[in-house]
Amino acid sequence: MSLEEYQRKRDLTKSPEPSPKSKKSDGVLRFVVHKHAASHLHYDFRLELDGVLKSWAIPKGPSLDPSIKRLAMMVEDHPYDYGAFEGIIPKGNYGAGEVLIWDEGSYHASAADDRQGSEELLREGLRKGDLKFILDGHKLKGEFALVRMKSEKGNTWLLLKKKDAFATGEDVTLKERSVVSNVTIEDLKRGIAPSTPPTEAAQSAQSAQPTQPAQAPQPEEAYQSPGSRQAGRAKKPTELPSAPMPHEVRPMLATSVKEPFDDPDWLFEIKLDGYRCIAEIESGKVLLYSRNNISFNQRFPGVTRALESIQRDAVFDGEIVALDDKGRSYFQLLQNYQRTGQGNSSYFLFDLLYLDGKDLRGLPLLTRKEMLRNLLPELPNIRYSDHILEFGKDFFDIARANNLEGMLAKRSNSRYQTGRRSKDWLKVKIRLQQEAVICGFTEPRGSRKNFGSLVLGVYENGELTYIGLTGGGFDEAGLKEIHAMLRSLAQPGSPFKERIRTDMPVKWVNPVLVCEVEFAEWTDERVMRQPIFLGLREDKDPNMVVREEFSSRVLPAPEMEDEKKETGGKQEAKNEKEKIVVIGGNRLELTNLDKVFWPEEGYTKGDVIDYYRKVAHCMLPHLQDRPESLYRTPHGITRAGFFQKEAGELPPPWMKTKEIFSKHVDKHIKFFLCQDEATLIFMANLGCIEINPWLSRIQSLNYPDYFVIDLDPEDIAFEKVIETALAVHEVLDRAGAASFPKTSGATGMHIYVPLGARYDYDTAEKFARVVATIAHHKVPDFTSLVRSPQKRQKKVYLDFLQNKAGQTLAAPYSIRPRPGATVSAPLRWEEVKSGLDPRQFTIETMPSRIEHLGDLFSGVLGPGIDLESCIEKLETSAS
Repeated sequence: MSLEEYQRKRDLTKSPEPSPKSKKSDGVLRFVVHKHAASHLHYDFRLELDGVLKSWAIPKGPSLDPSIKRLAMMVEDHPYDYGAFEGIIPKGNYGAGEVLIWDEGSYHASAADDRQGSEELLREGLRKGDLKFILDGHKLKGEFALVRMKSEKGNTWLLLKKKDAFATGEDVTLKERSVVSNVTIEDLKRGIAPSTPPTEAAQSAQSAQPTQPAQAPQPEEAYQSPGSRQAGRAKKPTELPSAPMPHEVRPMLATSVKEPFDDPDWLFEIKLDGYRCIAEIESGKVLLYSRNNISFNQRFPGVTRALESIQRDAVFDGEIVALDDKGRSYFQLLQNYQRTGQGNSSYFLFDLLYLDGKDLRGLPLLTRKEMLRNLLPELPNIRYSDHILEFGKDFFDIARANNLEGMLAKRSNSRYQTGRRSKDWLKVKIRLQQEAVICGFTEPRGSRKNFGSLVLGVYENGELTYIGLTGGGFDEAGLKEIHAMLRSLAQPGSPFKERIRTDMPVKWVNPVLVCEVEFAEWTDERVMRQPIFLGLREDKDPNMVVREEFSSRVLPAPEMEDEKKETGGKQEAKNEKEKIVVIGGNRLELTNLDKVFWPEEGYTKGDVIDYYRKVAHCMLPHLQDRPESLYRTPHGITRAGFFQKEAGELPPPWMKTKEIFSKHVDKHIKFFLCQDEATLIFMANLGCIEINPWLSRIQSLNYPDYFVIDLDPEDIAFEKVIETALAVHEVLDRAGAASFPKTSGATGMHIYVPLGARYDYDTAEKFARVVATIAHHKVPDFTSLVRSPQKRQKKVYLDFLQNKAGQTLAAPYSIRPRPGATVSAPLRWEEVKSGLDPRQFTIETMPSRIEHLGDLFSGVLGPGIDLESCIEKLETSAS
């Protein structure tokens, strides 16, 4: 097609559409999707190629659901300038009606990143009737395909969404507004004009066709997403939709770093030394609670009374502290206040999460803080936590000179990430501090009463590890109070696995109390030197207390030392982006370590490699001897990845592979085997965010080690996934079958049942079908056994069909290429209850969870169930 057809159909003296001129953009290829209310509402999908916009009319609009195929009728080429057109085509003209820019952005061919390579592939795909491309728009992202159907005119195509991180069952056409001017089709019908400037042709046409003047709506505020320099759009507070108040909010947490820094994109606050506290005000009623939902209303009545005078519905985040006469917060003062009632408590507010029906967590931090400052009246016990911009080093020096705890650094445009520890918020401490579990106490010496020192520990690999004794920081009243608590918790044996040597006899206690200590440094034996007791932390869960480690602000490649016995402790450094390491005697060249894989969170390829090195000891038993299907995402989660089953010549000589006959391609394929840490890191270096092993091992390819029931929700809350999992668990319990749950790392859950490679895939799938069917009948209102997503809307699909040779699932502890850098996390069944949130398991939180709990999935590799006995028990229970 050419622009002659475009010109032939239009009288451009009467239509505001652009004139037919070919034009090429600079740099990347562009795409645009118009929403067009002509005689029938439809969407016009346009791809820039060879100076024009190749165009397809899509009656129902694009879809992000890979199971949905959209009819796309190819129409005449449009001029490049048509990509900027919004407005009304007057009656009597071809295509008369309202037109808005529903989406726009850049695109490239799936198999090429550069423009020249993309254009060559796209021309060939257009000729063959098979276009594959990746969109990077506001609403449409990821890989798509246009496939030509056989028809008389040859203009009938299908638009398909490929499976990737951006695939979803969400109806994207419900997002109605223009991404350029924020208008809707209804706005245009009412005479509200778009704010984009018309072309010269449009100006002359509009002068001939006067329209009712109207004010264009203001475009949404643009701000840069965390970790990215690409502009996104955040609504103004007044434009936010109404939303219910969030309750039991888990606060956003900061990551520890060693050094202060200057950065114009960051703000800096004083780090307060108190209790983190969320405050909800609803209809005049105030709720104060800690990060693990302990009520503070009775403990801090002055704060509660002060907040009651704020006649707004709001949710605040802040810190409750006690101040000395110089205005400094100290945790010991807060402990004294709670014990004696003497002194004053103050609530420093640093964030506003919700206000009068609007959820503000998606707004930039500076916007939220400005709203908070304007909202707060002069109140006793309530203070605004102010900040400075850019100059973090000077701010830190002032904090140190005033003997404060440290400072917080926050990315100015960051959104509030509920319940996540993020690198958008950082903490730089002046004094080293550590939370610790109290495991026992020694007898007092000399004139001291009650006890001498507290015996302290943290969790590592699921076991309590000794980190030292503290005998300083107590007053007489504190000694007496804590001693009384400890006597009531006495137990005969040590909670430590290893033997602890002390100068005085130890009385052991049930390890349920948490304290905070300040110390000089860690010794070579990983014990604290000169620890001083600061106070009890009743707001902390002892099971989650681990050794606090430092992270890096700029997310460089992880520090990976060579094994000293192999390399003498030396590492070959190339540059900041590359690194050569030796793992298990195998040399690896790691590349592009600073490449950002998650723009929202700022995580890099180096962070992926760092994570897999930390969890390899737990993960490898679930990978060894299993063929791997690689899913490579070398550009991170913003672009579609691709599967690679065949290893080809890619593996180095030391890497294990296995040739397996594939019926699909009628030949033997050489598969990767992930036998060791070096191979795992090699795969991660290829861009494998996700690790996907078979269910069976090479020694028994047709005999899986377990079967899996995959709970796959379709447009339904995760709470229903939890209920479905519990229904499956109940069925398996009745059968006497051990089972192990994990989050999928996305929106669902996986339930594994060990088989010990005793039964073939057909047998495993049949029993999985039985379990899924019984579970479905227990909760039929919100579950389905139907595979098609279109036929199971608002249902949880009980997928038992994954149990086939060659099928793969995300491995335990595997990262998923999803927003938030979530991980497929093994769970204890007691954790599978209302309130479980799969977003809490990330590359940030998973290593410390493993330190505390160890490998919760080790039982999956056990001897397996007796299938005949399980079937018999189910039959007996049903009769």
